[in-house]
Amino acid sequence: MTHRMFFPPALLPPLAGGQFLRVDLSPAPIAVLSCALALYLWGVGRQNRLHPRHPWPAHRTAAFVGGVGVSAVAVVSFLGAYDRTLFWDHMIQHLLLIMVAAILFAASSPVDLVWRATAGAAHRRVTALLRSRLARVAGHPVTAFVLYGLFVPVTHLTILFNWAIEYEAVDQLEHLLFLAIGYLFWRQIFGADPNRYRMQPPMRALLLFLAVPVDTFVGLTLSLETSEIFPAFSAEHRTWGPSLLTDLHIGGVIMWVGGDVLMMLALIPVVVAWVRREERHATRFDRELETYFPHQSPLGQPTAGFALGRHRPRPPRAGEPRDASAGGSPAPDLPSSLGPGPAGPIVGG
Repeated sequence: MTHRMFFPPALLPPLAGGQFLRVDLSPAPIAVLSCALALYLWGVGRQNRLHPRHPWPAHRTAAFVGGVGVSAVAVVSFLGAYDRTLFWDHMIQHLLLIMVAAILFAASSPVDLVWRATAGAAHRRVTALLRSRLARVAGHPVTAFVLYGLFVPVTHLTILFNWAIEYEAVDQLEHLLFLAIGYLFWRQIFGADPNRYRMQPPMRALLLFLAVPVDTFVGLTLSLETSEIFPAFSAEHRTWGPSLLTDLHIGGVIMWVGGDVLMMLALIPVVVAWVRREERHATRFDRELETYFPHQSPLGQPTAGFALGRHRPRPPRAGEPRDASAGGSPAPDLPSSLGPGPAGPIVGG
């Protein structure tokens, strides 16, 4: 019976001083990031030529460039060089990929760019793909949440993480999966790609709240371990830096605290969008009430806008009768179906 032999990666020098400037020049990630950036910029130029009156938004291009830059920092800088030597380094790398770079890629709307930058038969094929069952399943919020909720713990608490330390190819594939699954999740929150399912801000906030325990569970589990759980790290016989157990605990805290903080920061623009949405609804509600209360003063029946502190008395228009309290004719009667009750009109029912 033969036994598979594990050859650990070459032991790196202590991560200190000039080693923070160390880079990992593996050709695969550099080629992938370079091709992605070149294709996106080519797509932007083609879209602008096809639709000169509707140029591609600059902030989306900036988001994609930022996503490529963050991904490069995660896999090419010292984080990429030491990700198979230090666990805490690996955890920072994963957070950058799935919770920073993936957000930027989602905000850059690459699928929408592909759709707009194609024409003729290619455009019809892209449209058919976006309307396919596969696209509907991949774009569903439940799919995004399930993939995120399973992928994060499976890649950090099972033998898959050990394989990523042992084999560079598995490590690189894991990076791509972090970006892909992160994109599917964050497009529900920040993306503008064509999608059958479009969540309103309250549901986006709920999705974020449901995802917070995923990182918390993984981080707490790792920080409470009493021994090293990844044999690949033990096989390296590292003689510098924190102990294996301390390294594991630091990584768990980074996943726990860092993941939760990034989730809460992502919640801020969602809450802002929610508040603005409610303000628009209140303004529209005010206009509907004004149809039946054109002369209402702040001391009378309050409207939604008055409750939010945005009420401003409207001066009478030319030829419009003044309010009854000022000596003019009284306001017209309401339709019987919307007659006011003891506390005003019943809206909604």
